[in-house]
Amino acid sequence: MKFNPRYSSLNSKLYHHQMPVPLVGATAGHFNEALADELNWDEQDKTGWVEICSGQKTFDEFPPLAMVYAGHQFGQWAGQLGDGRGLLIAQIIDQHGQIIDLHLKGAGKTPYSRMGDGRAVLRSVIREYLAGHALNALGVPSSNAVGFTTSSQGVQREQLELGAMMLRSSDCHIRLGHFEWINQYAPELLKEFVQKSIEWHYPECLKAEKPVLAFATKVIQNTAIMIAKWQLVGFAHGVMNTDNLNITGSTLDFGPYGFMERFRPNWINNHSDYNGRYTYQQQPSIAHWNLWVWLNNLIPLVANEEKEQFKEELAQCLEHFETTFLEHYKMGLCQKMGLPDFHKESFDCGMAFLRILQSEQLDYTQSFVRLQNKQYTALKDDCLDTRQFDAFLTQYDNIRANQDIYELGIKMTKVNPIYILRNHMAQKAIELAEKGDFSEVDRLFKLLSTPFTPQPERETEQDLAPLPNDMAEVTVSCSS
Repeated sequence: MKFNPRYSSLNSKLYHHQMPVPLVGATAGHFNEALADELNWDEQDKTGWVEICSGQKTFDEFPPLAMVYAGHQFGQWAGQLGDGRGLLIAQIIDQHGQIIDLHLKGAGKTPYSRMGDGRAVLRSVIREYLAGHALNALGVPSSNAVGFTTSSQGVQREQLELGAMMLRSSDCHIRLGHFEWINQYAPELLKEFVQKSIEWHYPECLKAEKPVLAFATKVIQNTAIMIAKWQLVGFAHGVMNTDNLNITGSTLDFGPYGFMERFRPNWINNHSDYNGRYTYQQQPSIAHWNLWVWLNNLIPLVANEEKEQFKEELAQCLEHFETTFLEHYKMGLCQKMGLPDFHKESFDCGMAFLRILQSEQLDYTQSFVRLQNKQYTALKDDCLDTRQFDAFLTQYDNIRANQDIYELGIKMTKVNPIYILRNHMAQKAIELAEKGDFSEVDRLFKLLSTPFTPQPERETEQDLAPLPNDMAEVTVSCSS
């Protein structure tokens, strides 16, 4: 591995150096060899991946550290937070010359653990491992994981569960909450931290007339693009606290997430979210709110006499969120529908299709696959209100008339996945893994590696549909 320990060059108030507490009797769970290759792991690293992914081996080039940050959780100021069970164990250079963080999750207590035990359970580790892999394969920027390990070491949650560790990779672990912590507890560090954030993640902004405003705009735009991509694949994060969003617009911190099955925009996938703050349909507005909170923490960068103008300029930066989100969402929906994005009725037609999915409670993912495969009769047969479907199909055919249907069809196959990580699929893998059988984790990992390609030799019937109406959905809590 090629190291670049840049985060440890920051003021030591921002982190705490400590070693991980290894898992007792660690055993292999699953290893992402393709990602290891991308991260320039040599044969010795790959051979010893279990030791690295269980906290037994660290690197002299990068003393492990826990980051401190703060945040708003469920809309309320939560005060100081931080890496309560995770450690940044390396920053390395990948095959593309990009600096990537390696973050060990479940590594033991840190000064930021609060009431936690610093551990992770196998259940949550498998869910994050598969979700990051799935989103990356879907073209959604996300953290990814090199591998995870488990052991017979028990971890107490609602009941005693198996402990586990996972080594996560991400282009950035600097969260919106980092700026909140600095502004609240160490304001003297703000200027340098913002400067380093720009240098490391948005160096092109250094050439702008006002680098901070250019930086803010890029963070806002990249977050908006990420949210648009979430919406297009039907992904609901579940816990969009300010400490769970980073500054590069890549998905981070999987807790009670869910890939939507039947199209219910108000579906609460986190049973701790009593008010539905983090439902699928709320994600754009919550991201906008989080960014507004974040921008307020940049105001102290200027002198008092400049603050009013600076506030106005930051507000103008935030205006980019809605336009960027709508641009990418509209274009993406048109691609999923096989409609030309320049046609004035294409987006309205796409929304009409979504209204059918919602009113008829049809499966989000498979309905687009059926549309792509021109299975209009099958779609109509699943509708109670057939007139609504007929009206949609008439509009759909009229828009597509005299268009290059072949080219539009090619675009559809590239954006409409056949396979998503449904909660019951992950649950089956978890239940087998808890018995020492990781074959289902491996099957899902391979299936989700190429989600746009039919894999009849690997798929099961349960991979293609939601649970029957008479079966309870798998619900997920914040406990992990």
